Parts: sequence; structure tokens; C-alpha cells
Amino acid sequence: MELWKYRELIKHLTLRDIRVRYKQSFLGLFWIILNPFFQMVIMSFIFSHIIPFKDTGIPYPLFLYAGLLPWVFLVGALTSSMSVFIEDAPLIKKIYFPREVLILSTILAKTFDFALSLIIFVILLFIFRIQFTPYMLLFIPIFFIQFLFAYSLALILSAANLFYRDVQYLLNLVLTLWFYLTPVIYATELFPEHYRWIFKINPMSVFINAYRQVLFGAKLPNMGSLAIGVGISVIIFFLAHRFFKKMEGIFADVV
Repeated sequence: MELWKYRELIKHLTLRDIRVRYKQSFLGLFWIILNPFFQMVIMSFIFSHIIPFKDTGIPYPLFLYAGLLPWVFLVGALTSSMSVFIEDAPLIKKIYFPREVLILSTILAKTFDFALSLIIFVILLFIFRIQFTPYMLLFIPIFFIQFLFAYSLALILSAANLFYRDVQYLLNLVLTLWFYLTPVIYATELFPEHYRWIFKINPMSVFINAYRQVLFGAKLPNMGSLAIGVGISVIIFFLAHRFFKKMEGIFADVV
């Protein structure tokens, strides 16, 4: 695999992205944890006490956090990748390397953020006395599938944004609408059954539901729905990679 030859460059760029973002910040890496944590606290208060949802049998802070962390990862991965070629234009013009290295290193940096944020989640599992089960280990392969999905979208969006800067503004709108069509703050069971097909074709719904099933349900995720999520992710990856490679040759002329 071509990217494997550039693993040291990927490692360097990933560490650079992590260091630069928090170099002059007083709290530094703690912002990674604090951002989703306070979102969870505020939303938990609103949707537990002011506008309560139907009880799912899972403590709402945990239920919410299990959906919020994957969503924050997706948003961070896509928004950070959008301008990566513009920000690293001097590097692109000077040396050759597969341009997807920049996308991969950016998303790996967001994976580091995701891993740090899991610390609070694990602490909450102990606080709410959620018993460990072997099914929880399936959280890792589900995340790898989501990683592939985010990486594939980032390939398309980053290349498109280089030629049409309106893409980044369109993405913000799409993410807002997408958020409300994804069960981050609510359970899919709250929707009438004849509308639930929306969640089956929404990969983020599939991933978040799968996370909750293996973490709290002590069972395998819905394999039919997960298969759809895997299929969509793989198809988007091949289409995205083909599109990206087709446009890659003229990146240096555009930036």
C-alpha cells in the first residue's frame, strides 16, 4: 500500500497537528475533553429536566455521550480536512507525496482527540455502575468502520473545496440538518416505525446505534443495519479514492 511507505510522514504530520492546535493554550489538551463533556452536561440537563425524552433504560448522560462522541469526531474530521490543502499549500508545491497523507494525518489527530474524550466516558461508566461485558470490545471495530466513512467523505470534500470554496459553507448546513436526522440526543424508538427507514440509510445512525447496543445492551449490534453501514462506507471509499486520484495531479496548480 502506497500510504504505508509514507508512514513516518503521516506520523510527523499527525503529531504536528496535535501540537500546533494546543501549543499556546493554557488548558492545552484538556480542551479536547472539556468540549464534548460540557456539551453532554448542558444537553443532559435540558433533555432530562426541561424537555425530557422517554426513558430508554440507560442513564441519559451515558446515552447522550455515546452518541455525542462519534458525532463530534465526524464533524471535527470533516471540518478540519476541508482546508488542509490550502493551509499546507507550500508543502504541496515543494515535494511529492500522496496528497491523501494530509487527510489521513488530520483524521488521525482527531482520533487522538476521540481517544482522550473516551476517558470521561469510561469514568461515567464506573460512576453509573455499568457492568463490563465482552461485547463492549466491539466498540473498536465499529469505530474503524466509522473512521473509513469519515476518511472517505473527507477525501471528496477536501478536493471539492479546493476548487469550489462554497463547499465548506454547504457542509456546515448539511451537518446541521444531518445532526437532527441522527439519533445523537434521542432514541430511534421515539420515531414512528414507518419513518425509521431514514436511520437505516444514515451511516451515522447505524454507527451510533451500534455503539449503544454493544456498550449498554450486552449484545451484538444489529448486523443487518451494520452491514448497510459497512456497504455504504466501502462504496463511498472507492468512489472517493477514484475521484481524489483523478483530481490530485492539479492540486499544486490550484492552491
